[in-house]
Amino acid sequence: MTTSTQAPEATVPAPSAPTPVPAPVPAPVRPGPPPRPRPTAVLTATAVSTAALLLLVALGTVLHHPLLIPPLAASMALVAASPDLPLSQPRSVVGGQLVSALAGFAVLAVAGPGLWSAAVAGGLALGVMALARAPHSPAAATAVIVALGSPPFWTFTGLLLASCALLVAVGLLAARATRRRYPVYWF
Repeated sequence: MTTSTQAPEATVPAPSAPTPVPAPVPAPVRPGPPPRPRPTAVLTATAVSTAALLLLVALGTVLHHPLLIPPLAASMALVAASPDLPLSQPRSVVGGQLVSALAGFAVLAVAGPGLWSAAVAGGLALGVMALARAPHSPAAATAVIVALGSPPFWTFTGLLLASCALLVAVGLLAARATRRRYPVYWF
């Protein structure tokens, strides 16, 4: 009985294909500032915003209550200059201002007026606006004003709603005059 032992075949590695060189990855493009707006758009937004704020002052003078508060100037800037943004829509302008004021009054009722209360009210306003689906960043400052100033609830809330309605109405008139679409949605 003979056993034959075969030698294992030698395996020769196959010639390897050249490894492809990856293409260079382009550097990420950093966005620059927005394009410069047309001069007519700037003049129109400026005139509309100024007219609305002057109307607030005039109405406040007649009513013997100041209606022009800083957050409303910021609200009108959004409505006049960026009417397509979600922040500029009536739901956000009116609803965001209202729920933020309510947040300010809630903090005021629990903690009293002061800087600490104002900080909490401003932060809380963000969450309340998000839950209400009415984002409007200027309205956080309304909550701060309420927590700092402790205004009478019904007077402040009523005048705030009237002021917001006036801002939206001016935005509507401006949109009709300039043939822009405002609002994109109501509620």
